[in-house]
Amino acid sequence: MRNIAVFASGNGSNFQAIIDVIQMGELDANISLLVCDRPGVYAIERAKKSGIPSFVFNPKEYSSKEDYEKDITTELKSLGVEFVVLAGYMRLIGPTLLNEYEGKIVNIHPSLLPDFPGKDAIGQALRSGVKVSGVTIHFVDAGMDTGPIIVQERVRIEDNETIESLQKKIHAVEHKLYPSILQMLLVQGDVLYGNKARTY
Repeated sequence: MRNIAVFASGNGSNFQAIIDVIQMGELDANISLLVCDRPGVYAIERAKKSGIPSFVFNPKEYSSKEDYEKDITTELKSLGVEFVVLAGYMRLIGPTLLNEYEGKIVNIHPSLLPDFPGKDAIGQALRSGVKVSGVTIHFVDAGMDTGPIIVQERVRIEDNETIESLQKKIHAVEHKLYPSILQMLLVQGDVLYGNKARTY
């Protein structure tokens, strides 16, 4: 069983979806740690309810990204974390973590990248007038939502769509797709990272 850490900055619905499938025996992984950059958000309560340790920090209390990522890395290493899963973590990953976990950090984003990267992807899609958006799961690199794409799934935008209704549809896709891709990465092994085959 592989040890993973989940990074979240808010409500943690994807974090909960991962917890649920592990408890149902559908994902062969152990969540060793929740990493959260916003004290007080509901993702922390989800971790408590499931007996998952949390590393909660306030970036403003650190002089640099490098400093807080060094503390995060120390925590991850002490728990034997092998893989990092971003689930609504709203900070760019810096060189400290990227160097330690190269090719072993994944993210889920609520759009069909490269369309609508960054914050408020659902709102961006609605305001643009596109008829299709969706979900992207990708490896993380130094850019904003620019890493190699693993999989995408399309979600149709109806004429009367609202941010709330589209968010609900996209979350439904995310909560099924992310655990299945994590199972593929962590258990089944081989996957393309960029142009190279990687074994996990």
